[in-house]
Amino acid sequence: MSTAASSEPHRPKGLQIRFATIGGSFVDVTGPGEHSDQNRWDCHGCMDGSRFPEREHLFSIREKANAHAGLCRAIPLV
Repeated sequence: MSTAASSEPHRPKGLQIRFATIGGSFVDVTGPGEHSDQNRWDCHGCMDGSRFPEREHLFSIREKANAHAGLCRAIPLV
């Protein structure tokens, strides 16, 4: 989806992966990376994300973030 509102947001510290959602927003995976269980995901469109204690290894969080990006239809409001 290509709209003026879908410009890429600021890249937070610890950004490991960024997925584009089908609604034109982004899902960020942040944290220390592959060898840590403290990674999380956050959606810029619907504001959903990892819930405590859902901080996991990168391979697990990556799958959850990608699955969310494939379903989220929320459009960016900023």
